[in-house]
Amino acid sequence: MPWHKAIEIKAPTSLPEYANIAAMKEQAFLLLGSNQGQPYEQLATARHHIAAQLGQVIAASSIYQTAAWGKTDQPDFLNQVLVLHTELDAHSLLQGMLAIEQAMGRQRLEYMGPRVIDIDLLAFGQAVIDEPGLQVPHPRIAARRFVLIPLQEVAPNWIHPLLGLTASSLLTVCPDSLNVNKFYPPQP
Repeated sequence: MPWHKAIEIKAPTSLPEYANIAAMKEQAFLLLGSNQGQPYEQLATARHHIAAQLGQVIAASSIYQTAAWGKTDQPDFLNQVLVLHTELDAHSLLQGMLAIEQAMGRQRLEYMGPRVIDIDLLAFGQAVIDEPGLQVPHPRIAARRFVLIPLQEVAPNWIHPLLGLTASSLLTVCPDSLNVNKFYPPQP
């Protein structure tokens, strides 16, 4: 079923039927990032589209500000991790994420360049996927404080399926030294 179509779920008539519906949902961890336009508003717009199209957002980290990682000659980023319950498989979820990025005006002009919105699939349950265009868990989770700090805020005991370490443990051994600070939006 395409990611953008509504999924009709009838009310369960018995406990076993409800258990089957609940089992269809997978927990995914997404990282949102923006450093173009109005980044705070871009994150809010992305959260809205994700909740409306991809699944139920069950947790959202604080928003964090950090200098650009990799390509440093650009504005600071705002980042946030979302925990999503979804009925989509990993490939369909990724396609939905890419469609949201495109609808919000994301253009892929340069590697690690400025972005109106970036939505990364960090993890999909305990799945390990290594295919062209889809790597789960995200191959650079353990090397980026701007990922690990919000991830450990919402899921400190999440265990990396390849490294066997929790998000909190990964943060303590992360080689990245960039400052990651909570972002407090200006008050009107």
